[in-house]
Amino acid sequence: MRIWIVALVAFLAVPAHGVLAQQVSPNGVKTLSPEGAIKPTGTWNLGTRAGDFIFVAGMRGIDAKTNSLVQGDEARVRQAFLNMKLIAESEGATLKDSVRLVVYVTDMFRFRPLVNKVQEELWGKGPYPPRTIIEVDRLNQDDIVEVEGTFYAPVRRATSVASPQVDAEREALFREFQQWLERRGSPSR
Repeated sequence: MRIWIVALVAFLAVPAHGVLAQQVSPNGVKTLSPEGAIKPTGTWNLGTRAGDFIFVAGMRGIDAKTNSLVQGDEARVRQAFLNMKLIAESEGATLKDSVRLVVYVTDMFRFRPLVNKVQEELWGKGPYPPRTIIEVDRLNQDDIVEVEGTFYAPVRRATSVASPQVDAEREALFREFQQWLERRGSPSR
């Protein structure tokens, strides 16, 4: 019986929208690590949600399936933005909800035009978020670009993309658990 309770609690604790286990701080800051995203390789995480804001760590042009840098400068810049987009979308934000971007490049002359081109491709004709672009001497793995973003997505807008079947299964399991608790009666202390 105890195993059944543990299994139920574990099932109900798993998010229904394809997000891996998340941690929440005492003040409600949620760590983000959605399915399909790159895997952090050190003492950092992909992003956090704090209230209505989503903060995405610096994303580079890494293909999550191979865990390696994509080939080609423009493709790598695009992948960095797409990696950031995936984290933001996991909490209900779109690129249009970006309130600030910071882009790091290793060669302003070569890569700033590619950043502009990819941003126009992904955002359309605008409006564009405020952006700071900084030339740095070097990035991890000798990459050429890293992009981080802050997004506004009110909590009430963040929705689960779980199927109705998964939601119904959870509700049925929860009702069964409540009935079991009622049949068992209150534990005496």
